[in-house]
Amino acid sequence: MDIKHASSSASLSPFELKDELITLAGSVTNRLMLNAGRGNPNFVATVPRHGFWQLGLFAMTESERSFSYLAEGVGGFPRREGIEERFDLFTRSHHEVPGIKFLSGAVSFVRDQLGLDGGEFIYEMCQGILACSYPVPDRMLRLSEKIVKQYIRREMIGGHPFAGDFDLYAVEGGTAAMTYLFNSMKINHLLQAGDVIALGKPIFTPYIEIPELAEFGLAELSIDADPANGWQYSKAELDKLRDPKVKAFFLVNPSNPPSVKVSDESLRYLADIVKDRPDLIILTDDVYGTFADNFVSLFALCPRNTLLVYSYSKYFGATGWRLGVIAAHKSNLFDEKIAQLGQAEKDGLNARYASITTAPEKLLFIDRIVADSRTVALNHTAGLSTPQQVQMVLFSLFSLMDTADHYKAAMKRLIRGRKAALYRGMGAAPDAVDENVVDYYTLLDVEQMSREVGPEFVKWLLANIKPHELLFRLAEEAGVVLLPGKGFGTVHPSGRVSLANLNEQDYVKIGQCVRNLRDEYLERYRALGSKGGKGSKGGKDNGKAPDATTTTKAI
Repeated sequence: MDIKHASSSASLSPFELKDELITLAGSVTNRLMLNAGRGNPNFVATVPRHGFWQLGLFAMTESERSFSYLAEGVGGFPRREGIEERFDLFTRSHHEVPGIKFLSGAVSFVRDQLGLDGGEFIYEMCQGILACSYPVPDRMLRLSEKIVKQYIRREMIGGHPFAGDFDLYAVEGGTAAMTYLFNSMKINHLLQAGDVIALGKPIFTPYIEIPELAEFGLAELSIDADPANGWQYSKAELDKLRDPKVKAFFLVNPSNPPSVKVSDESLRYLADIVKDRPDLIILTDDVYGTFADNFVSLFALCPRNTLLVYSYSKYFGATGWRLGVIAAHKSNLFDEKIAQLGQAEKDGLNARYASITTAPEKLLFIDRIVADSRTVALNHTAGLSTPQQVQMVLFSLFSLMDTADHYKAAMKRLIRGRKAALYRGMGAAPDAVDENVVDYYTLLDVEQMSREVGPEFVKWLLANIKPHELLFRLAEEAGVVLLPGKGFGTVHPSGRVSLANLNEQDYVKIGQCVRNLRDEYLERYRALGSKGGKGSKGGKDNGKAPDATTTTKAI
């Protein structure tokens, strides 16, 4: 292995480093590459996809009815009058086709449980799936927003008391949400160059990298989760947010990559901090919340201060669809802060948005995000494509109608079974049950080896390996691709394993490869100990190898 190359790659984003590791892992002919480096799931939600395709077929029959007198190949817009009856006839005549029962149930649910007009819903879905009109409203289709809002309420707020209402902006996945939010917060003077923002670490790497870009120039303060305390934030760490110099707090919950949700106790403590810091901006990215037990978002506790980002990509196996939303409470800190800006700043913003409204000073922040996403001048063509919004609605209805949470239970069993397989491969006992652990990812942390093997071995290992050496060796010698935990803001060297994108037996093989590599270093350490080297000093193992069944979670 080119150790020098491994060291020189230390500054790369983990997602860019991944490409180099994949090249190494695939360098051996006829060897199976096990890529656990990216969180793209290998499962998909089939029922709402079947519904999507069948809805498309019905929409095509509606389109062809409109211009049936013209030559073949020309259709028109669906007609609202009688569409509910025609849809009922369509579903009855195709009742055995996959997806039809779901569609029929969805219309009934929308009408009977959500109190919406069934015909209007079918009409909006047909218009949307045909993609024959610009998105109107541009922020989100009217009924689509109401339905997705119910999904967000169920999954992100649950039974927590929640006063008032919130708005949604449908976006091209969580990554677009991040891009738009950083951009609009800068433009609207909510965050300015030199401002201090706190990051709950470990965290999705772009939250670390974007603020450092020259166009933002933000100073970062780490709020570090404690791996020895189940990756929870201590009160001392959270108390950093009490400093008025901290303008914003960005959080991924459940975390990436530890995949642990913030405890109820910490959420309450954060809410208490916000009472003392009513000016604190919060952004919570809760894409993995749907894999957690009894998840409650910080948005539920601090709605006035918080922007919520949610993506459908992971839970429904829909990374290619690019589906996400930004949620903002109708009474929020962001609109208040804009209203309190100095006159010169207000005048500049009013001039910016004057082409899209006669009252730019009253333009809501969430609508400013929409306009900024299309450089204001193209606001009239803003909005997520309508077929994407239709699929988002069908995913939402699929979850809302699954009152027994059968799909959610299946997803949890799937990823947790893969984690157990990984541990079997390492010859290790799984972690103790923790209700806050989600298991979409897991971290294999070098430092944690000190608990079972001895701290002296870990000191030796950290002193003698180059940056990313273990990851490069796993890729080159075993065809296993993991991402470096350091790129996500972890304190100790580690590897992130995605538990979503391979089959169970693959994780057994990954565990075996990790253990073999660890044992090789351990043998080297023991050999030094037998010669009176560093390995013979201190440590509870005194240079002796642990039993083969010793529990370890390290690479």
